[in-house]
Amino acid sequence: MLNTINRVLEEIDNFVWGPPLMVLILAGGIFLTFRLYLLQIRKLPLALKWMIKNEEGGNGEITSFGALCTALSATIGTGNIVGVATAVGTGGPGALFWMLVAAFFGMATKYAEGLLAIKYRVVDDKGHVLGGPFYYIERGMGIKFRWLAKIFAFFGVCVGLFGIGTFSQVNGISSAVKNVFDPLDKHTLSLPIIGNYSIAIIISSLILSIAVALVLIGGIKRISQVSQIIVPFMAIIYVVFVFVLIVSNITQVPQAILTICKGAFNPKAVTGGAVGTIFVCIQKGVARGIFSNEAGLGSAPIAAAAAQTKEPVRQGLVSMTGTFIDTIIICTMTGLSIVITGAYKVPKLEGVQVTTYAFQKGLPFGNNISSLILMICLVFFAFTTILGWNYYSERCLEYLVKEKNINTKKTIQIFRWLYILAVFIGPYMTVSAVWTVADIFNGLMAIPNMIAIFALSKVVVTETKKAFAKMVEVNSET
Repeated sequence: MLNTINRVLEEIDNFVWGPPLMVLILAGGIFLTFRLYLLQIRKLPLALKWMIKNEEGGNGEITSFGALCTALSATIGTGNIVGVATAVGTGGPGALFWMLVAAFFGMATKYAEGLLAIKYRVVDDKGHVLGGPFYYIERGMGIKFRWLAKIFAFFGVCVGLFGIGTFSQVNGISSAVKNVFDPLDKHTLSLPIIGNYSIAIIISSLILSIAVALVLIGGIKRISQVSQIIVPFMAIIYVVFVFVLIVSNITQVPQAILTICKGAFNPKAVTGGAVGTIFVCIQKGVARGIFSNEAGLGSAPIAAAAAQTKEPVRQGLVSMTGTFIDTIIICTMTGLSIVITGAYKVPKLEGVQVTTYAFQKGLPFGNNISSLILMICLVFFAFTTILGWNYYSERCLEYLVKEKNINTKKTIQIFRWLYILAVFIGPYMTVSAVWTVADIFNGLMAIPNMIAIFALSKVVVTETKKAFAKMVEVNSET
């Protein structure tokens, strides 16, 4: 029965993530890159400067840096550790190359999303902000396209509840905990209907569910506060340890880079026929890249809309740095460590086990310590992703019910408990099914958002030109 379900899910996944969607997302990034004259290169230093310098006097619920950390909390997660391993394992080392290509053009897409989120957001008298693709579709494209906004919002709820937000994150956490504390399944417990599971998985799912519930009660401000502490700290810790791994194996880096580049265009030559065609390589690289950095997905602008800023272009640049940090820095380092150590070649390793093997073989600290380091990083990354996606899903749900004469507050409360329940049952789903379901909802969510990005590209270009012309004028006067 499970094999049949997995096959059906894979067929749906292959259809959703077929050439049309990948072309749509990549074409959007390429189109914006050239219309904005390589803005992701020209303005990256300014974007990194504004990333840590909050704007004064802007409307919104959280600081600009807080909005970025909330967005990063949703993007820096299992996609950086497990997703990269899955991409390289199924598409070969060349999948990492295509992840980076998608991320480079995705920076332009993420810029456009952040800009449009601020330009078309709604701020009520109490300072409550609602914004994101559903509003820049409705207010930018026109009220007649509200149906498209509702489709986005519906899939946004599904992605959070059944995809990125819960199952894949919790599954990654529980697998990492089990690998450290009970790798041989020596301590198991029989659960009704579900079956036998390691006690480490059961306890970790309980603790995680309680921790998530305690934070979610506080809403966006508490999520932002937690994210601003955990995300920068854990990102730096993870990068430092992967850097140590790479430096410890520095002589193998040139060969690893050559393997990645060669595998991008001829995957079978690198893997000995262990993976499929170049299409599979590109598909897995692009899909996992978007899963990780969410450029084109339409999720990050929901957090960006809450930023305390008056300038859409400024927030667009700050949002753009999220893709740079997430994929071009963190995913690249993870992918390099997997290729350097040959972890993707080891039979029967799946998901987080691949990255765990890379850490154990590449770090000079011994297997137990290396596994513990990865587990800690993965737990905190995935935890913040769960929090960030709850916020995204709630805003999507709020948009769907706001004109239905439904008690919004009560609906959100019910949704939070369903979300916590999804977190609790996540560890008991198979790894392949979890990632396939997440991929499907990712793709469906991206379609209405990318349609809006294309439709409003002229607005993005016009706003950009006006903002930078104004900056030049101000600088010349001073």
